[in-house]
Amino acid sequence: MSDTPASYAGDLMPTDAWALLVAEGDAVLIDVRTDAEWTYVGIPDLSALGRQPLFVPWQFFPGMAINADFARQVAGAGVGRDVAVLMLCRSGVRSKAAARSLTAAGWSRAYNVAHGFEGDRDGERHRGRVNGWKADGLPWVQG
Repeated sequence: MSDTPASYAGDLMPTDAWALLVAEGDAVLIDVRTDAEWTYVGIPDLSALGRQPLFVPWQFFPGMAINADFARQVAGAGVGRDVAVLMLCRSGVRSKAAARSLTAAGWSRAYNVAHGFEGDRDGERHRGRVNGWKADGLPWVQG
């Protein structure tokens, strides 16, 4: 699927994603990473907004099989198909696939958070320093 408006709502920089979450009280941040990533890397902290992210894995660790029930799990959590849903993964690849999947399943405003939670690697091959949710100074807590 191409990166056209029909395939998903688009990419948002992490700070723009935060601004959308602030502006739209019904917007939902869906962290599509794995249980291990939530536990050992950290999670976005939306407590200042009076809510928490929705945690639905796009793929399952360790084999990284795609979650065939992803859209059903999002719907089962009560996420409306007309609200802004912002997909977040480690670096923006899985979350883009998840945004495309939700768009195909009928969500009209499924966004990808560009660069994800940890972003690209720096010169020392470490994440979380160059770009992404953590590097942009957005709130997060250790899992």
